[in-house]
Amino acid sequence: MERAGQVELVFSGGTSRTGNHVNLSAVRTEGEHLWLAGDETATIERLVLDSPSAPTRGGCERSFALADLVDLPGPPEEEADIEGIARSEGWLWAVGSHSLARKQIKPHHGVEKAVRRLAKVKRQANRYVIARLAVEPGADGRPEPVRVAADGRRSALIGGAGSENLTDLLSDDEHLAPFLAIPSKDNGLDVEGLAAHGDSLYIGLRGPVLRGWAVVLEVLPVPDARDPARLTLGSWADGTRYRKHFVNLGGLGVRDLCPDGDDLLVLAGPSMALSGPVRVYRWHGAVAGRTGLVVRGEDITLETDLPHGDGVDHAEGIALLEPGDGAEARLLVVYDSPSPARRPTPHSVLADRIGP
Repeated sequence: MERAGQVELVFSGGTSRTGNHVNLSAVRTEGEHLWLAGDETATIERLVLDSPSAPTRGGCERSFALADLVDLPGPPEEEADIEGIARSEGWLWAVGSHSLARKQIKPHHGVEKAVRRLAKVKRQANRYVIARLAVEPGADGRPEPVRVAADGRRSALIGGAGSENLTDLLSDDEHLAPFLAIPSKDNGLDVEGLAAHGDSLYIGLRGPVLRGWAVVLEVLPVPDARDPARLTLGSWADGTRYRKHFVNLGGLGVRDLCPDGDDLLVLAGPSMALSGPVRVYRWHGAVAGRTGLVVRGEDITLETDLPHGDGVDHAEGIALLEPGDGAEARLLVVYDSPSPARRPTPHSVLADRIGP
């Protein structure tokens, strides 16, 4: 696959003021509509594409604050570090990174301050949520998330204040529990991909990578009988509350997941603070249950390598465009930390269309 074109994504209002459009971390398509999120706020953006199959531009931005739709465990303005978006039936799903963050050293910091910052680790409650948002047509006929839909569907949250979140479920896991207290960029737990299929959610982990093997979790969200604004993590018939899939991505972690029929496309990149390599793999039969818990060999094949820069142009999200009349590129890729070449204006960034 090669880059077949670019799409200028034009932002306005709060998104461009906060700079969240240069921190894109999640994307999903819905016809001519494009759902996006960045990792510096607790909002989801919706753009309108000029074509559902071969777009060159997306605009008419609407921004939706999670705090207007669900009761977040942290302050409304605190970032949720949204790293994955999924769209299934009448729902839009969003997942936070579920990670700790270590302070960064910046160029202007002296030695003493740099050393102090590396010792500081922060936890933000809004990062530890999975949101299921009810979607219905708005006044303009375009889809928008609402707290309560006209048909009674209600937006709900896993990880609300005082309730169990995903890391609670993993607290005694033999593979992942040791990584819960480690910051994300140190190969600690770091959610960076989400896909929905049927009753299951597939949650991709950028880290930890275990002896070269990436991890994808499968969970079953179910309504909380005590509170319609909350979900809980349910269990399968055998009592299992989550499944771990160990995926051979050549030592890389998961950056995003994207359904394609019975398969999952897996965006793979380094688990730590490195710029490359970045690849897209196809996990054959992933959502059809045709592979085991250890995914290797013919079950996982390389689709394409993606470009990356040195400290810039980090591919963070992939989505499928609608099929067209010809051989148009169907894979849309959005980037975090875009280089100047991806910034045609202060309010826009360029995504890539990848295809044959």
